[in-house]
Amino acid sequence: MFDIKWIRENADAFDQALARRGYEASSAKLIALDESRRSHITKLQEAQERRNAASKEIGKAKGAGDDARAQELIDEVAQIKAFIQNGEEEERRLVADLESAMAVIPNLPLEDVPAGADEADNVLLKTHGEKPVFTFNEKPKEHFELGEDLGDMDFARAANLSGSRFVVLKGQIARLERALGQFMIDLHTQENGYTEVSPPLLVNSDPLYGTGQLPKFEEDLFKTTTDHYLIPTAEVPLTNLVAGEIVAEDQLPLRVTALTYCFRSEAGSAGRDTRGMLRQHQFQKCELVSVTRPEDSLDELERMLGCAEMVLQKLELHYRVMTLCTGDMGFGARKTYDIEVWLPGQDTYREISSCSVCGDFQARRMNARYRPAEAKQTVHVHTLNGSGIAVGRALIAVLENYQNGDGTISVPEVLRPYMGGLEKIG
Repeated sequence: MFDIKWIRENADAFDQALARRGYEASSAKLIALDESRRSHITKLQEAQERRNAASKEIGKAKGAGDDARAQELIDEVAQIKAFIQNGEEEERRLVADLESAMAVIPNLPLEDVPAGADEADNVLLKTHGEKPVFTFNEKPKEHFELGEDLGDMDFARAANLSGSRFVVLKGQIARLERALGQFMIDLHTQENGYTEVSPPLLVNSDPLYGTGQLPKFEEDLFKTTTDHYLIPTAEVPLTNLVAGEIVAEDQLPLRVTALTYCFRSEAGSAGRDTRGMLRQHQFQKCELVSVTRPEDSLDELERMLGCAEMVLQKLELHYRVMTLCTGDMGFGARKTYDIEVWLPGQDTYREISSCSVCGDFQARRMNARYRPAEAKQTVHVHTLNGSGIAVGRALIAVLENYQNGDGTISVPEVLRPYMGGLEKIG
């Protein structure tokens, strides 16, 4: 979240940064809640001091034979004790009120993030490669048409099993999906310096609070009857590996990756991307997470972006990179790059990766710190996360960009070792 002391000292800057994200000014409310908390703590401290003093006076009164005065003091101490006990509960409530108010406020954007309301205001950073040129005359097919024609992509049976926004992949397309995931995790661990992690797919509420999904976005999550949640992204368990810890400075930057299934309820997306695999309740993603010193986090963001781009470059897919505007960034981000891959079947670009720097926003929620060399005080780490990349959307991109006029799909050269040397499917 935020340092309330910083907010008190920089109230205008805090409100202006929120305004850039389309949020109303909040500093006055937060400062008022903090003032109530601090005032109450002062009263408790004064009561504690008076209780200690009165306790000493009881002994003096008894020693002087003044039993009446001693009894008055005993009664006073009893009243103060009751006030302190009730006051400690009130202090917890006031602290909770302040934390709850801050927990739903998004991170503050960096100054170089373009201002804007939604994706229409995102700014093109760069493009890579060229759109494919097809030799056949027909309009390129969308991925679900290609998959259904091959008989290896079945939405009807998935709907019978689980409902909408699921798919059953079979045969060579299932193998192609598996090849993509293995290629990504191998690339990031063998060439990009990430350590592979196999995390739990079920977490309790604390990790989700730490990374910012709770409490504001609970409707986007799948919750079990045991109060566990299915992870919406491996960012949640990977980032929380350092929750509550003081990381040794020589361990930073910490870079971890995981290839996992992810689960999202897609609340609020009714009617959007209902055909095909673009927006599923269950999908695979290769996640990248970095934990760094504050002074290194912006360079790490550029590095992470390069690692995600490398996946598409090796797959020889055309893409562009967008700098997200203030109104389109995720809740916990200070700056985000989106990689959008070209899909000829849709004749448009679609997001396939987001790479974000969160500053100390998540670290404060998780209480994740490190101790700089020769420093007495600990410092909150900075966290970053990115898709390296979404496997299902990579599958869509390969199917649409590598389609042939006869309905077959050429296998990208980098994936052929994972496909037993197969050059085409179908």
